[in-house]
Amino acid sequence: MSSNNTSRTSSRNANNSPATSSARSPSHSSVDMASLLNSLNPAQLKAVEHDPKIPLQILAGPGSGKTKVLTSRIARLILIHKLPPKSICAVTFTNKAANEMRERLTKLLGKEATKALQMGTFHSICAKFLRQHSHQDYLNEHNISITEMFVASVISKAKAKGQSAAMYFEEVAEKERFVKRLRNNPTQTEEKSVERIAAEVFHGYEEVLKRNNALDFDDLLVYGVDLFNKHAESVLWCRHILVDEFQDTNTMQYELMKAIAIKKCVTIVGDPDQSIYGWRSAEVGNLAKMRMDFPGTQQIFLEQNYRSTASILRSSLAIITEDKKRIPKSLHTSHPLGSTPLVREFPDEKQEAAFIAFEIKRVVANMGGTLRWGDFVVLLRFNALSRPIESALQMEGIPCRILGGHKFFERMEVKDILSYLQLVDNPEFDPAFVRAIKVPARGTGDKTLAELSAQAENLKISQLCLVEKIHDNKVPDVKPPVKRKIVSFIKIIRSLRELDKQNTPPSDMIRKLVDVLDYEAYLKKTQQDWESRWENVQELISFASEVEKDISARPAAVAENSTDENTDTPLRQFLQASMLSSEGDNQSEEESKEKVTLSTCHAAKGLEWPVVIIPSADQDTFPFYRSEDLDEERRLLYVACTRAQTLLYLLHATERQVAGKTKKKLLSTFISAVQQKNQGFFSYDIPRFLSQDRDVITGVLSRPPPKESEIERMLTELAASGARVQSAFQGTNSVFSAVSLTGVKMANDEGGIVFIILSRNETQFLTQ
Repeated sequence: MSSNNTSRTSSRNANNSPATSSARSPSHSSVDMASLLNSLNPAQLKAVEHDPKIPLQILAGPGSGKTKVLTSRIARLILIHKLPPKSICAVTFTNKAANEMRERLTKLLGKEATKALQMGTFHSICAKFLRQHSHQDYLNEHNISITEMFVASVISKAKAKGQSAAMYFEEVAEKERFVKRLRNNPTQTEEKSVERIAAEVFHGYEEVLKRNNALDFDDLLVYGVDLFNKHAESVLWCRHILVDEFQDTNTMQYELMKAIAIKKCVTIVGDPDQSIYGWRSAEVGNLAKMRMDFPGTQQIFLEQNYRSTASILRSSLAIITEDKKRIPKSLHTSHPLGSTPLVREFPDEKQEAAFIAFEIKRVVANMGGTLRWGDFVVLLRFNALSRPIESALQMEGIPCRILGGHKFFERMEVKDILSYLQLVDNPEFDPAFVRAIKVPARGTGDKTLAELSAQAENLKISQLCLVEKIHDNKVPDVKPPVKRKIVSFIKIIRSLRELDKQNTPPSDMIRKLVDVLDYEAYLKKTQQDWESRWENVQELISFASEVEKDISARPAAVAENSTDENTDTPLRQFLQASMLSSEGDNQSEEESKEKVTLSTCHAAKGLEWPVVIIPSADQDTFPFYRSEDLDEERRLLYVACTRAQTLLYLLHATERQVAGKTKKKLLSTFISAVQQKNQGFFSYDIPRFLSQDRDVITGVLSRPPPKESEIERMLTELAASGARVQSAFQGTNSVFSAVSLTGVKMANDEGGIVFIILSRNETQFLTQ
């Protein structure tokens, strides 16, 4: 589809790949514009050369070289249109993206010109100009403290919509009046709603910030828009503004862009198919809004994908085109078809995780080391899903890292719960006491804890023992006094002790603990991402249930002959299992690059990996059962799939443990709908590795082919681990009916080494 304001230009010239164009690094302060433009495909070239006075929307699909287009357009504005670098504003969503753009522009323009650009995130640009114009009825010059303190989610969302405390308070009051009218009782009084409380807190919060001459993270945008709208002279410097990831802008960010773009010279880059931040007030509708606010806005579509094989692109597009409300657009690639994305089901999440670990080793071996650990990513809808996968990777000796987060047993909420249980099992463990006594806050600050520590050391007893003695009036209280503050804490510890003496299953102990702590409410009160953290607590309960099943499933002969193990309570065995699962390595940051990455789908946006594995592709995960926006959930799966360059796996289990209880699961309708309409878009068979399959992978990644001798060596090592594989897939009829040392053999084929396993009651030749 096209119109006067819309342009689609395609090219299948593989040499135009963004990956190949960055080798040019001029030593002088400018670059030959002709050679730069020659590296662009027709659609990219049209976007770069577009008249800077006509507002432009570049709708760039995944892997289409948008960063290259943005940097080339900036270079052309400076070198051809002679715009001073300081008159160009380039806005990104993250500091990382800004730094990447800065590096590319330095190669094109030199350090001085790049340094003069007004480049950064929305927040950093606002902070800079608020300091420069602080005399304009704003805060005192050089004394603006930018605080990223926790702001209640409801307040942050109100600010994203441009609402002040007074505006938000009035909105809440109007809602309350409406509800009372519905009830036909306008005089009815009741407890304050959460929104009313938030409105009052919001008002008080603004007053405190004003008194302290401070702005919070959201205020930067609010005050920035106010400054630019009231004082036009503060934005006269801007002759062109470029905004990246425009589909993720919220109302305030859009208003900020509009305020800076006083000369109506705007370029935005975005993709509505990758709009996945509605939960934090992003407005995908800003694309349509811009076309109304900036008449004559033209669109150019970047539809040449340089990242993925054709089969990955085909399946990903089939998923996203189920959204009938999206802007019709496509993607194409010059890459070959490659392996068909795999969709595979498993009886439970444990066997799903075992498959992931072994499949990673299988692929590495079959590629003769051309693919390394760092080339694999496991993309999760929410981070609680990482626990069984971390465990399976650890069991197979595969190093992993969590992108932008912590491994499961290092997460705050998991450590909070474990600290109580550790204290019950070992009252002498002071680190657990120091953590547990603060959850929830009991008024026992650092000064009190220091006093307790000193007195406990003098009496040569643990801190828990000391507070119990204080509670029981057996020793004098400390100063400041703690007796009143610790009553509930001691009660919880003692009730858990009784449960431990009765050999209560750890999963039940955790349920009891989170209930008595009202831990979900505590997370809601203290953590903006409380939902994700609560999912981790539920996963900890599932892990405890899993440990209990493993213990009960041990052969009777082992239990009878056991000496040490038999003396351990269920709680101690659970804590030991937790400790073993949390053991990590101490590799450097450089070494950590060669690890399998575990990441949420959101955190992976903008990144790419040769191999992408998406577990839990079921109906309660995609779409997430708590989400209200079905289309955004589909877009999130699309974003996850399009991170893959050569291999894509979509896995799901027919049953999963949720808070220790078994739940039936169905394949995500986002995938099953595609399967019903398009036979062959997904495969049940694991990827083959004939020589031509390897050639596709190395070709897409621009890597040298592996040596046959190295493939044979690595496959021999893999075959030697067959016993462990057999254990991992015992009884998994839907995956492997039999995998054993005799079922894993080596053979030669004209396509290279072949790996033979027994699959679905047949001898199947899976090229490795």
